[in-house]
Amino acid sequence: MLKVEQAFKLPEGTEVSLRGWVYRIRKLGENKIFIVLRDVTGTIQAVVVKENVPAHVWANAEKLYHESSLTIKGTLKEDERAPGGKEVQVQELSPISIGEPFPIHKDQSEEFLLDNRHLWIRSRKMTNIFKARHHLINYLTEYLHSKGFYRFDPPIITTAGAEGGADMFELDYFGQKAYLTQSSQMYGEAGIFALERVYTLAPSFRAEKSRTRRHLAEYWHLEPEAAFVDWEENMQIQEEMVSYAIEQFLQNHPDLVEFFGIKDLHKDVKPPFPRLTYYEAVDLVNKLGGKMEYGEDFGADEEALISSQYNKPVFITKYPKKIKAFYMKEDPNDPELVLNNDMIAPYGHGEIIGGSERIWELEKLKQRIKEAGLKEENYKWYLDLRRFGSVPHSGFGLGIERFVKYVLNLDHIRDAVPFPRTVNRVYP
Repeated sequence: MLKVEQAFKLPEGTEVSLRGWVYRIRKLGENKIFIVLRDVTGTIQAVVVKENVPAHVWANAEKLYHESSLTIKGTLKEDERAPGGKEVQVQELSPISIGEPFPIHKDQSEEFLLDNRHLWIRSRKMTNIFKARHHLINYLTEYLHSKGFYRFDPPIITTAGAEGGADMFELDYFGQKAYLTQSSQMYGEAGIFALERVYTLAPSFRAEKSRTRRHLAEYWHLEPEAAFVDWEENMQIQEEMVSYAIEQFLQNHPDLVEFFGIKDLHKDVKPPFPRLTYYEAVDLVNKLGGKMEYGEDFGADEEALISSQYNKPVFITKYPKKIKAFYMKEDPNDPELVLNNDMIAPYGHGEIIGGSERIWELEKLKQRIKEAGLKEENYKWYLDLRRFGSVPHSGFGLGIERFVKYVLNLDHIRDAVPFPRTVNRVYP
């Protein structure tokens, strides 16, 4: 069996066998049926002419529904009216599963499509999103491999949170209180003492009741950690990784770039990315009509204002310590700030990366845990990392769905993952 894309490369008159699903079907008069067959590589038009095929072939073609699965055999013919300029003149047609009438048609609500997500993922748009997601993840990790990072697989069930917040999904783990992880960072930090540079790629969970276009309760999280890397080099790794993934995607997948119409959105993604300190960013927000006080964190509206001034991602650095996580290293020039960064994507897509240099001294980390109101006993093993051969190190986390949303310029983050989990969506 050939794939559709292979068939298009063959000359007119070649006999081909294909299999897939009915993407579209229509009957023309009483003696011709047009079938658009799809497989993972694309679509091709097939024509069944009643007088040219055995009676059972015509009968089978008449029974087909949208999304019926089948095999066809026929001859390639050039036809400028056909999508792609070629079609298959059908000689044989064998249904694999005719099925039932497909429930998804044009002009149906978002809620209906979400309720039938298991079927909607077959659509051309969703199929192309998943292809793009696959390639983008490969390019992100390809860059990390080139810089000496090892994949390091963490647990999903944990006893404490990296962020130390209340937005964790609690569960009963054989009578013991446990949580679904909100970040694999701490396990990544453990990994650097064996492998020096590691990354985790795993789901993270946030029990935030956020109803925005950029929040998910379950998302995929790419989290590199690296020994002997300071916060400046950490940002360099981030910008080079993002730039590499986007440039490789643009170069190697012109069909997807054209489908999403994104070539002009990414004309300039080469490092270095612009950098603003937290205070400079607050001043910019207020200059552009926003209203922020020093000490407040940026929301979606504020990030959109900042990103409106750039056509590529921008770093915001050195946040106030009191609004960031306990493990971030203090700025030696101002102990009220931390050596961290958020990477804000352009065009209103918001934060896609958060990173920092980590506190690597035992007593300083214990003090910050205390200041944050956390229980030291919950972080015993994490503190052990500072007791036995600690070294300066840094890391960051990239949300895969936010990154895909940005690169493909999607309207909503739920389309960046096959089965989105949001505050009001846990089915299917």
